[in-house]
Amino acid sequence: MMAEQQDDPFVVAGTVYPSRLLVGTGKYRDMEETRLAIEASGANIVTVAVRRTNLGQHAGEPNLLDVIDPAKYTILPNTAGCYDADSAVRTCRLARELLDGHRLVKLEVLADQRTLYPNILETLKAAESLVADGFDVMVYTTDDPILAKRLEEIGCVAIMPLAAPIGSGLGIQNRYTLREIIEQAKVPVIVDAGVGTASDASIAMELGCDGVLMNTAIAEAGFPVMMASAMSHAIKAGRLAYRAGRMPRRAYASASSPIDGRFHV
Repeated sequence: MMAEQQDDPFVVAGTVYPSRLLVGTGKYRDMEETRLAIEASGANIVTVAVRRTNLGQHAGEPNLLDVIDPAKYTILPNTAGCYDADSAVRTCRLARELLDGHRLVKLEVLADQRTLYPNILETLKAAESLVADGFDVMVYTTDDPILAKRLEEIGCVAIMPLAAPIGSGLGIQNRYTLREIIEQAKVPVIVDAGVGTASDASIAMELGCDGVLMNTAIAEAGFPVMMASAMSHAIKAGRLAYRAGRMPRRAYASASSPIDGRFHV
Protein backbone atom coordinates (compact mmCIF):
# COMPACT_ATOMS: atom_id res chain seq x y z
CA MET A 1 0.00 0.00 0.00
CA MET A 2 1.32 3.47 -0.87
CA ALA A 3 2.40 5.74 1.99
CA GLU A 4 -0.40 8.23 1.37
CA GLN A 5 -2.95 5.41 1.67
CA GLN A 6 -1.47 4.22 4.97
CA ASP A 7 -1.69 7.60 6.68
CA ASP A 8 -4.88 8.68 4.87
CA PRO A 9 -7.10 5.57 4.74
CA PHE A 10 -10.44 5.45 2.97
CA VAL A 11 -12.74 3.56 5.33
CA VAL A 12 -16.35 2.59 4.64
CA ALA A 13 -18.31 0.60 7.23
CA GLY A 14 -15.10 -0.49 8.92
CA THR A 15 -13.32 -1.69 5.77
CA VAL A 16 -10.26 0.07 4.31
CA TYR A 17 -10.24 0.45 0.53
CA PRO A 18 -7.12 1.38 -1.48
CA SER A 19 -9.10 3.25 -4.16
CA ARG A 20 -11.36 6.25 -3.55
CA LEU A 21 -13.01 5.75 -6.96
CA LEU A 22 -16.28 3.81 -7.00
CA VAL A 23 -17.76 2.77 -10.33
CA GLY A 24 -21.01 1.51 -11.80
CA THR A 25 -21.76 -1.17 -14.36
CA GLY A 26 -24.47 0.32 -16.59
CA LYS A 27 -24.44 1.69 -20.14
CA TYR A 28 -21.44 -0.27 -21.43
CA ARG A 29 -21.59 -1.94 -24.85
CA ASP A 30 -21.09 -5.43 -23.45
CA MET A 31 -19.84 -7.40 -20.47
CA GLU A 32 -16.25 -7.43 -21.73
CA GLU A 33 -16.07 -3.65 -21.96
CA THR A 34 -17.55 -3.50 -18.47
CA ARG A 35 -14.83 -5.79 -17.15
CA LEU A 36 -11.97 -3.94 -18.85
CA ALA A 37 -13.17 -0.49 -17.76
CA ILE A 38 -13.58 -1.55 -14.15
CA GLU A 39 -10.12 -3.08 -14.15
CA ALA A 40 -8.62 0.09 -15.64
CA SER A 41 -10.36 2.24 -13.02
CA GLY A 42 -8.62 0.49 -10.16
CA ALA A 43 -11.88 0.65 -8.20
CA ASN A 44 -12.48 -1.71 -5.30
CA ILE A 45 -16.20 -0.97 -4.88
CA VAL A 46 -18.49 -1.67 -7.84
CA THR A 47 -22.16 -0.75 -7.66
CA VAL A 48 -24.87 -2.73 -9.44
CA ALA A 49 -28.55 -1.97 -9.98
CA VAL A 50 -30.36 -4.98 -8.54
CA ARG A 51 -33.60 -4.22 -10.39
CA ARG A 52 -31.82 -3.98 -13.76
CA THR A 53 -28.94 -6.44 -13.46
CA ASN A 54 -28.86 -10.22 -13.26
CA LEU A 55 -26.97 -11.33 -10.16
CA GLY A 56 -28.29 -14.85 -10.37
CA GLN A 57 -31.99 -14.17 -9.97
CA HIS A 58 -32.63 -14.84 -13.69
CA ALA A 59 -31.44 -18.32 -14.62
CA GLY A 60 -30.06 -18.72 -18.14
CA GLU A 61 -29.24 -15.02 -18.60
CA PRO A 62 -25.73 -13.48 -18.52
CA ASN A 63 -24.70 -12.96 -14.90
CA LEU A 64 -22.70 -9.82 -14.10
CA LEU A 65 -20.89 -11.71 -11.35
CA ASP A 66 -19.24 -13.83 -14.09
CA VAL A 67 -17.12 -10.80 -15.07
CA ILE A 68 -17.00 -8.97 -11.72
CA ASP A 69 -15.64 -11.41 -9.18
CA PRO A 70 -17.07 -10.80 -5.67
CA ALA A 71 -13.79 -12.20 -4.31
CA LYS A 72 -11.93 -9.33 -5.99
CA TYR A 73 -14.44 -6.47 -5.69
CA THR A 74 -16.87 -5.29 -3.05
CA ILE A 75 -20.22 -5.50 -4.79
CA LEU A 76 -22.43 -2.55 -3.82
CA PRO A 77 -26.09 -3.34 -4.63
CA ASN A 78 -28.10 -0.20 -5.32
CA THR A 79 -31.80 0.57 -5.51
CA ALA A 80 -31.78 2.47 -8.81
CA GLY A 81 -35.26 2.50 -10.32
CA CYS A 82 -37.02 2.66 -6.95
CA TYR A 83 -39.46 5.53 -6.36
CA ASP A 84 -40.68 4.72 -2.85
CA ALA A 85 -39.21 3.48 0.40
CA ASP A 86 -40.98 0.10 0.39
CA SER A 87 -39.59 -0.94 -3.02
CA ALA A 88 -36.09 0.23 -2.03
CA VAL A 89 -36.17 -1.83 1.17
CA ARG A 90 -37.43 -4.90 -0.71
CA THR A 91 -34.66 -4.50 -3.28
CA CYS A 92 -31.97 -4.36 -0.59
CA ARG A 93 -33.36 -7.47 1.06
CA LEU A 94 -33.32 -9.28 -2.29
CA ALA A 95 -29.68 -8.25 -2.76
CA ARG A 96 -28.81 -9.55 0.70
CA GLU A 97 -30.36 -12.90 -0.21
CA LEU A 98 -28.62 -13.09 -3.61
CA LEU A 99 -25.23 -12.12 -2.15
CA ASP A 100 -25.25 -14.43 0.87
CA GLY A 101 -26.04 -11.97 3.62
CA HIS A 102 -24.28 -8.93 2.13
CA ARG A 103 -24.95 -5.84 4.32
CA LEU A 104 -23.42 -2.93 2.38
CA VAL A 105 -25.96 -1.25 0.07
CA LYS A 106 -26.40 2.01 -1.78
CA LEU A 107 -29.81 3.53 -1.16
CA GLU A 108 -31.35 5.77 -3.79
CA VAL A 109 -35.03 6.61 -3.92
CA LEU A 110 -35.88 8.77 -6.91
CA ALA A 111 -38.54 11.46 -7.21
CA ASP A 112 -39.17 11.34 -10.97
CA GLN A 113 -37.76 9.97 -14.21
CA ARG A 114 -36.94 13.35 -15.75
CA THR A 115 -34.54 14.75 -13.14
CA LEU A 116 -33.67 11.55 -11.20
CA TYR A 117 -33.48 13.76 -8.12
CA PRO A 118 -33.82 12.00 -4.77
CA ASN A 119 -37.20 11.75 -3.09
CA ILE A 120 -36.06 13.01 0.28
CA LEU A 121 -39.05 11.94 2.38
CA GLU A 122 -38.92 8.39 1.02
CA THR A 123 -35.13 8.30 1.33
CA LEU A 124 -35.32 9.13 5.04
CA LYS A 125 -38.02 6.52 5.57
CA ALA A 126 -36.05 3.82 3.73
CA ALA A 127 -32.79 4.70 5.49
CA GLU A 128 -34.40 4.29 8.91
CA SER A 129 -35.87 0.90 7.96
CA LEU A 130 -32.64 -0.42 6.45
CA VAL A 131 -30.41 0.69 9.33
CA ALA A 132 -32.84 -0.91 11.79
CA ASP A 133 -32.67 -4.10 9.69
CA GLY A 134 -28.88 -4.30 10.01
CA PHE A 135 -27.79 -2.88 6.66
CA ASP A 136 -24.76 -0.64 6.17
CA VAL A 137 -26.36 2.14 4.14
CA MET A 138 -24.53 4.43 1.73
CA VAL A 139 -27.15 6.98 0.74
CA TYR A 140 -27.65 9.07 -2.41
CA THR A 141 -29.08 12.45 -1.53
CA THR A 142 -29.35 16.09 -2.48
CA ASP A 143 -26.65 18.54 -1.46
CA ASP A 144 -28.63 19.83 1.52
CA PRO A 145 -26.28 19.95 4.56
CA ILE A 146 -29.17 19.66 7.03
CA LEU A 147 -30.50 16.55 5.34
CA ALA A 148 -27.01 15.08 5.08
CA LYS A 149 -26.57 15.47 8.82
CA ARG A 150 -29.92 13.84 9.52
CA LEU A 151 -29.02 10.83 7.36
CA GLU A 152 -25.77 10.49 9.26
CA GLU A 153 -27.67 10.66 12.56
CA ILE A 154 -29.98 7.88 11.36
CA GLY A 155 -26.89 5.70 10.99
CA CYS A 156 -25.91 5.82 7.31
CA VAL A 157 -22.25 4.85 6.82
CA ALA A 158 -21.62 7.23 3.90
CA ILE A 159 -23.34 10.33 2.53
CA MET A 160 -23.46 10.57 -1.27
CA PRO A 161 -24.62 14.01 -2.42
CA LEU A 162 -25.09 14.75 -6.11
CA ALA A 163 -22.79 17.30 -7.74
CA ALA A 164 -25.18 17.70 -10.68
CA PRO A 165 -28.07 15.60 -12.04
CA ILE A 166 -27.42 11.90 -12.69
CA GLY A 167 -25.86 11.33 -16.11
CA SER A 168 -25.65 15.05 -16.92
CA GLY A 169 -21.86 15.33 -16.99
CA LEU A 170 -22.19 18.96 -15.91
CA GLY A 171 -19.40 18.74 -13.35
CA ILE A 172 -19.35 20.13 -9.82
CA GLN A 173 -22.15 22.70 -9.65
CA ASN A 174 -22.45 23.12 -5.88
CA ARG A 175 -19.07 23.68 -4.26
CA TYR A 176 -20.39 25.67 -1.31
CA THR A 177 -22.96 23.11 -0.17
CA LEU A 178 -20.57 20.22 -0.71
CA ARG A 179 -18.02 21.93 1.53
CA GLU A 180 -20.67 22.42 4.20
CA ILE A 181 -21.54 18.73 4.10
CA ILE A 182 -17.87 17.72 4.20
CA GLU A 183 -17.01 19.99 7.13
CA GLN A 184 -19.77 18.64 9.36
CA ALA A 185 -19.65 14.97 8.40
CA LYS A 186 -18.10 12.25 10.55
CA VAL A 187 -18.66 9.60 7.88
CA PRO A 188 -17.28 9.52 4.32
CA VAL A 189 -18.75 12.01 1.84
CA ILE A 190 -18.74 10.61 -1.69
CA VAL A 191 -19.86 12.65 -4.69
CA ASP A 192 -22.45 10.64 -6.61
CA ALA A 193 -23.66 11.94 -9.99
CA GLY A 194 -22.66 14.82 -12.23
CA VAL A 195 -19.01 14.07 -13.00
CA GLY A 196 -18.24 14.31 -16.73
CA THR A 197 -14.47 14.14 -17.05
CA ALA A 198 -11.26 13.78 -15.07
CA SER A 199 -11.03 17.43 -14.02
CA ASP A 200 -14.48 17.17 -12.40
CA ALA A 201 -13.31 14.21 -10.33
CA SER A 202 -10.20 16.13 -9.26
CA ILE A 203 -12.27 19.14 -8.21
CA ALA A 204 -14.50 16.95 -6.06
CA MET A 205 -11.46 15.51 -4.32
CA GLU A 206 -9.79 18.92 -3.95
CA LEU A 207 -12.91 20.12 -2.13
CA GLY A 208 -12.29 17.42 0.46
CA CYS A 209 -14.65 14.67 -0.67
CA ASP A 210 -13.61 11.22 0.48
CA GLY A 211 -14.42 9.62 -2.85
CA VAL A 212 -16.36 9.81 -6.09
CA LEU A 213 -18.83 7.35 -7.60
CA MET A 214 -19.35 7.48 -11.36
CA ASN A 215 -20.73 5.44 -14.22
CA THR A 216 -21.88 7.50 -17.22
CA ALA A 217 -18.68 9.58 -17.38
CA ILE A 218 -16.74 6.40 -18.09
CA ALA A 219 -19.29 4.28 -19.96
CA GLU A 220 -20.30 7.02 -22.42
CA ALA A 221 -16.76 8.29 -23.07
CA GLY A 222 -15.33 7.83 -26.58
CA PHE A 223 -12.94 5.24 -25.16
CA PRO A 224 -14.33 4.01 -21.83
CA VAL A 225 -11.30 1.98 -20.77
CA MET A 226 -9.02 4.97 -21.37
CA MET A 227 -11.37 7.27 -19.47
CA ALA A 228 -11.49 4.82 -16.57
CA SER A 229 -7.72 5.05 -16.29
CA ALA A 230 -7.87 8.86 -16.47
CA MET A 231 -10.41 8.93 -13.64
CA SER A 232 -8.18 6.75 -11.48
CA HIS A 233 -5.31 9.22 -11.86
CA ALA A 234 -7.62 12.21 -11.32
CA ILE A 235 -8.93 10.86 -8.01
CA LYS A 236 -5.41 10.29 -6.71
CA ALA A 237 -4.17 13.70 -7.87
CA GLY A 238 -7.17 15.52 -6.40
CA ARG A 239 -6.78 13.86 -3.02
CA LEU A 240 -3.05 14.61 -2.87
CA ALA A 241 -3.70 18.24 -3.82
CA TYR A 242 -6.33 18.53 -1.08
CA ARG A 243 -3.95 17.16 1.52
CA ALA A 244 -1.07 19.32 0.27
CA GLY A 245 -3.11 22.52 0.51
CA ARG A 246 -3.35 24.89 -2.43
CA MET A 247 -1.55 28.22 -2.58
CA PRO A 248 -3.52 31.36 -1.64
CA ARG A 249 -5.51 33.06 -4.38
CA ARG A 250 -4.27 36.58 -5.07
CA ALA A 251 -5.61 39.51 -7.04
CA TYR A 252 -2.13 40.50 -8.16
CA ALA A 253 1.11 39.02 -9.47
CA SER A 254 3.67 37.29 -7.27
CA ALA A 255 6.99 36.49 -8.92
CA SER A 256 8.12 32.87 -8.78
CA SER A 257 11.70 34.10 -8.36
CA PRO A 258 11.60 36.94 -5.78
CA ILE A 259 14.07 39.78 -6.24
CA ASP A 260 13.70 41.38 -2.79
CA GLY A 261 17.04 41.66 -0.96
CA ARG A 262 19.20 40.89 -4.00
CA PHE A 263 22.29 42.84 -5.03
CA HIS A 264 21.92 45.00 -8.12
CA VAL A 265 24.78 45.68 -10.55
